Amino acid sequence: MAKPDNRADNAVHLKQHINNTEANLKEAEDYLDEHASEISADEKQSIESKNERRKQSIDGFEAELQDETQQ
Repeated sequence: MAKPDNRADNAVHLKQHINNTEANLKEAEDYLDEHASEISADEKQSIESKNERRKQSIDGFEAELQDETQQ
């Protein structure tokens, strides 16, 4: 049997997703800054690409949070 759609805590979960994604983004940026001379160009590009996706995710989470709080 399917669980009922309980959206009461969606805003809380979205805020957690935003906070976690921002923390991962900062951690990756710090890693790039601290180890710039030690990492390969491929690894740097991979981290930068992942961070771009994280920024897009944060934008999406924020838009979704705004929708949730307006209801």
